[in-house]
Amino acid sequence: MRGLVIRPAEARDRAAIRELVTEAFGQPAEAGLVDALVADNDVVLELVATHEGEIVGHVLFSRLFVEDEAGRFAAVALAPIAVQPRRQKTRVGSTLIENAHMLLKDRGETLSIVLGDPAYYGRFGYAHDRAAGFASDYQCEALQALALGEAPAIGRLVYAPAFSGL
Repeated sequence: MRGLVIRPAEARDRAAIRELVTEAFGQPAEAGLVDALVADNDVVLELVATHEGEIVGHVLFSRLFVEDEAGRFAAVALAPIAVQPRRQKTRVGSTLIENAHMLLKDRGETLSIVLGDPAYYGRFGYAHDRAAGFASDYQCEALQALALGEAPAIGRLVYAPAFSGL
């Protein structure tokens, strides 16, 4: 989409983000998740996409841990991503995810987990095969992982506490 600007989310964006996420999902649960992750300081990266000053997309990556007998490994969870319904299928979501992956890799993050449509997230390199070794309450074909660097392939996924409220 021509004229799209990707930038970090700011405190002044909270109401617009809540409205966008609620509209994109057709319910407030995911917006509540965003609010809880922000309030709990579990956000690793949060970006918005704007077009002519209006927030039209949002993505959030929260802290997640992979635990095994050796300890805890820091990773990130992509959830949620939201795009204004009338802007879907215009690459807003893809642009947000691609930019976020570059920033996460630059910051030293090496593993991202997502629970979502394999056809969509597979375009960005996420794969269930990469997540199949993780123990998780969400273990299914939709649980996918993307290695951005050297990262474990087994262990238990421990999400931020806000996820238990879904």
